Amino acid sequence: MSEVVVYTTPTCGYCHQVKQYLGQREIPYREIDVAADAQAAAEMVNVTGQRGVPVVVIDGQVVVGFDRPRIDELLAARSARQPRLGLSVADAASMAQKHGSGPTDGAYVGRVSPLSPGDRAGLAEGDVVVALAGEPIRNADDLEAVLSELVPGEQVNLVFLRDGQRTTARVTP
Repeated sequence: MSEVVVYTTPTCGYCHQVKQYLGQREIPYREIDVAADAQAAAEMVNVTGQRGVPVVVIDGQVVVGFDRPRIDELLAARSARQPRLGLSVADAASMAQKHGSGPTDGAYVGRVSPLSPGDRAGLAEGDVVVALAGEPIRNADDLEAVLSELVPGEQVNLVFLRDGQRTTARVTP
């Protein structure tokens, strides 16, 4: 799966702004502190030709500094080509523990965006996704991993549990 990497130092104000911005947009990223990792610092300089931070790498595209319009452009292109279900999910095990019951395998649906592929498939808050495209879903990370491997626009089966009943729906993420 493609990723977002942010090269930072602890004292860089713009680095904190980039991380806060990505966090507010719920964009997962991997942070690399170049002050603590000389090899990573050398890699960053090799890639960018610069020693300044922050450096944001989105799907292989480099952004030097906190260039919000460029970051937004790359993130928009990224989300346009990544299949999505329009769900907010959590690990079913943690939700079962929190509620004292329920399935422990799967991705617990906390929210369904209106008119999203998940909404069109009939998913609702409290459902638990247990399979997608023939792949078992043990937790929220599994769901994201399977989604990242799908071809955009490809129709696949999605299996979910609702009130103990197993249901299969066709979905086009």
